[in-house]
Amino acid sequence: MRFIGHVIEKLQRHPKRVVFPEGAEPRILQAARQFHALRLGAPIVLGNKEEIRKVAAELNITMEGIRVIDPVTSEDLEAFAHRFHSLRREKGLRATEAREAMRQPNYYGSMMLAMHQADGLISGASHITGSVLRPLFQIIKMAPDFPTASSCMVMEVEDTRIGEQGVLFMADCGVVPDPTVDQLADIAVSTARLARHMLGVKPRVALLSFSTKGSASHPSVGKVQAATAQARRKAATLFLEAEFDGEMQVDAALVPEIASRKLHDSQVAGRANVLVFPDLNSGNIASKLVQVTSHARAYGQILLGLNRPAADVSRGSTAHDILGVASIIAVQATDYQKLYPGSETNFVLDSWS
Repeated sequence: MRFIGHVIEKLQRHPKRVVFPEGAEPRILQAARQFHALRLGAPIVLGNKEEIRKVAAELNITMEGIRVIDPVTSEDLEAFAHRFHSLRREKGLRATEAREAMRQPNYYGSMMLAMHQADGLISGASHITGSVLRPLFQIIKMAPDFPTASSCMVMEVEDTRIGEQGVLFMADCGVVPDPTVDQLADIAVSTARLARHMLGVKPRVALLSFSTKGSASHPSVGKVQAATAQARRKAATLFLEAEFDGEMQVDAALVPEIASRKLHDSQVAGRANVLVFPDLNSGNIASKLVQVTSHARAYGQILLGLNRPAADVSRGSTAHDILGVASIIAVQATDYQKLYPGSETNFVLDSWS
């Protein structure tokens, strides 16, 4: 609660609008209620109004301060459908298909985000990742200087000796299955930039491997080594103050005593507050393992590389987890131009066509 409490305090000074496409999901309604009650901004839930009100009544949740929009009957449906058709026409999308897509809350919410009718989007509590990411990637533009869309988890553990007073940023845990050298460098830099924004300290980024500084030889080790060098160069061009080191094993990244035996003259080893995994298998497994075994607070997946703030939460998330993610996303929105200078609006991302 230390980290997320600080995030909530900051957001109370700069309230934002967050759209939740899964409006009839009980955990979403509970999180939206808390979002409003804590004066964090205006929650917007999407879906059938009668169904949402029925679920709210069963949970004894007041809908005061929560805006409810049914995409099917919305006055913006036709305009959104026209906009989506213009974006996807060259991909063969027909006007009738665009209209049908906009009747779906994840598509409608993504268009609200693109059209600046919301400052952030949270989905995934009852949808698989593809159902959340596809609308976002088809509608939202990639951020300047970041051709790779990825994600990170923010972990808050009890042991304050780990990471930054118990806070770790872990990436990529949700989007890119087997990143190239370029993608891995992009993931490292974009996660470092988010950590810098949220923590207010210099990120110390460890690019992880089963090897530490050449203790093993394998093509995957070479990929991490190359990505580390490239991340340093890219961070320098973006004037991002951060330390990058790798390849290294996770114990060398987090434990000072082990780092002192395995590495010398590293500004990251034993002190890492950002962990970058070599692939999605390791990132996803590690993040869930930490969450389950240590009862860490896990906030994510925070999507990176898009020019509008969004998150794909786990279907196992609690209402408290969702509230934390919504708070992080909304705080991102307060300074998104600083995170991604030059960010504007809509664009079609081909990889999820």
